Amino acid sequence: MANFFLDNEDIQFLFGHFDLAELARIQEDGFAHVGVYDCAPEDEADAADNYHRILDIVGQVAGEMIAPSAEQIDREGNTLNDDGTVTLHPLVQQNLDRLSQADMMGFILPYKYGGLNCPNLIYTMATEIISRADCSLMNLFGLQGIAETIYAFASDEIKDETLPRFARGEVTGAMVLTEPDAGSDLQAVRLRAYQDEQGNWFLNGVKRFITNGCGEILLVLARTEPEIADGRGLSLLIAERSEKVKVRHLEEKLGIHGSPTCELVFNDTPARLIGERQRGLITYVLALMNGARVGIAAQSLGVAEAACRLARTYAHTREQFGGPIERLPAVAEMVTDMRIDVEAARALTYETSRVCDHEQNNLRVIEFGELDKDEMKRRKKNARPLKRLNAMLTPMSKYYCSEMAIRVTNQAIQVLGGSGYMKDYPAERYMRDARITTIYEGTSQLQLVAAVRGVSSGTFATLVAKYEEKSYDDPALDQLKQTLIEARQRVTETIAMVKEQGTTYLDLSGGRLVDSALAVLIGHLLLDQAANNERKRHVAGRFIRRELPKLRMNCERILSGDTSPLEEYELLAGPIPAAD
Repeated sequence: MANFFLDNEDIQFLFGHFDLAELARIQEDGFAHVGVYDCAPEDEADAADNYHRILDIVGQVAGEMIAPSAEQIDREGNTLNDDGTVTLHPLVQQNLDRLSQADMMGFILPYKYGGLNCPNLIYTMATEIISRADCSLMNLFGLQGIAETIYAFASDEIKDETLPRFARGEVTGAMVLTEPDAGSDLQAVRLRAYQDEQGNWFLNGVKRFITNGCGEILLVLARTEPEIADGRGLSLLIAERSEKVKVRHLEEKLGIHGSPTCELVFNDTPARLIGERQRGLITYVLALMNGARVGIAAQSLGVAEAACRLARTYAHTREQFGGPIERLPAVAEMVTDMRIDVEAARALTYETSRVCDHEQNNLRVIEFGELDKDEMKRRKKNARPLKRLNAMLTPMSKYYCSEMAIRVTNQAIQVLGGSGYMKDYPAERYMRDARITTIYEGTSQLQLVAAVRGVSSGTFATLVAKYEEKSYDDPALDQLKQTLIEARQRVTETIAMVKEQGTTYLDLSGGRLVDSALAVLIGHLLLDQAANNERKRHVAGRFIRRELPKLRMNCERILSGDTSPLEEYELLAGPIPAAD
């Protein structure tokens, strides 16, 4: 029987590699929930066993139920009804029902609301597993961050009303942010929120490109202060699906056909305020999108894992020129690097999820824990560096994994050749599904703008310094570490030059600078894994030997000071094409 958790050796390895005991102690409030909630673990070992059982169930549902239906869902999609509602494909609804029956729709919610109270690290693993089975279903399963946002910022009344419904799988949600003229620039949101004489809130306007906009619970970014034109005039409100909000259009998309992408029309739709006015974009949506970006990284991992497995199998079984094509050097290198790319991206994303857990739990303990003065001081001191680290790693992960997914799914088609271009194999679906990951929840270019600030401000250097202090018993690993130290020094010198040139050159060099920093960071993450795994020694070696020449090239290009794309844009880009 297929199980997408148990058959993945790398996820299995990483499950044992991370210090789940440390995560569990904080997540479970020192195991204070024992006896209060039936499913609360008794200690660290019980928590780890609980996480393993949860992932086992997710893996079984993904392998046996979700994956076999993905192809039909992709071909047939969902249905827009005449009354402005959407009917999910029956197999999509069936998959959601199965996940609900397995209690998987309240993954990160507290026990109080019927949730599993899992760390984000475990949720990220589950999201990857679901995405491998059907990339589009992740957009429904992975929107549990909406419930997390409600838990973090809404009133107790709203939380008590909505969160148990999420945990039971009775409702799904949507992040209702973008508009026809407000895509990446959310400060330009115009949808109006107004109050009547009794203080009740209502919504009027149009939203576009809304993933699962047909969901029952809608978190809507709206302008509550019409006199303020920028992000300070925006608030976050919650609305429920009703006849006062219609799906006007279902987008016809390149991929993820099982995920309905909607254009919504709000017509005096009743709503309630989440948190405080004017903090909708500045505080709440930024927190919501940070979680969503890690989710897209996990989604990218899942579809890339599926493509990598398909290519590996095909290269082994397809015979040409008297033998399997995996014996051809060009194919062997392609398949090898596909696998290394997936494992490198997984190392980064899982580490990011671990850091997210520590930051969020630290803030939760500061707000709700009973701490003495010294412990409160220590935790507040830790909060700032954790925030900076998370602010760098989150866009890094989203950028790196999504770009990796496009590269790996494209290479899978190349390995399959003509067969990969046909619908006889899922390779073409994997590539179509992967293509959106570099676009939604912030394009790769926007992720680079965010990540490069952490790289250039010292956060990257502080993080890497901890790995440079590690010692390895294996001389080969220690030598690889030395090469990474030299590479980091090269990046540091390049950062110093870029900072002298100003912000514009920093943004122009952002992609090459972030790629260079990622080569060093991921190299250290893989070395850390290699200390406990023989195969990972070879993975780390191949990754570092492959990436450091690219790092040197990127640094040389940055140091050249070439600004011609900006200074000579009109000349190099050519004239604007005449309209047809």
